[in-house]
Amino acid sequence: MFVKINAERYYLWRAVDHEGEVLERFVTKKRDKKATLKFLKKTMNRRGRPHVFLADKLRSCGAALREIGFVDRQENDRWLNNRA
Repeated sequence: MFVKINAERYYLWRAVDHEGEVLERFVTKKRDKKATLKFLKKTMNRRGRPHVFLADKLRSCGAALREIGFVDRQENDRWLNNRA
């Protein structure tokens, strides 16, 4: 998700539970592997390790999960995150 802060574009990362409640928020300037790893590590330190990672098909998410060792827990389907 994109947000504008002081007329600059940033990326908003969110961790959401199975009921749709937002657990964590994180804002970064870039959307790369380094930012993904920082968000995942911060979230897992605070909330524990999740059973399933539901992410978009962004390559940095797959690379970060591969580095952590959770590539088998990632699900990328077109309609999985559709709550409506």
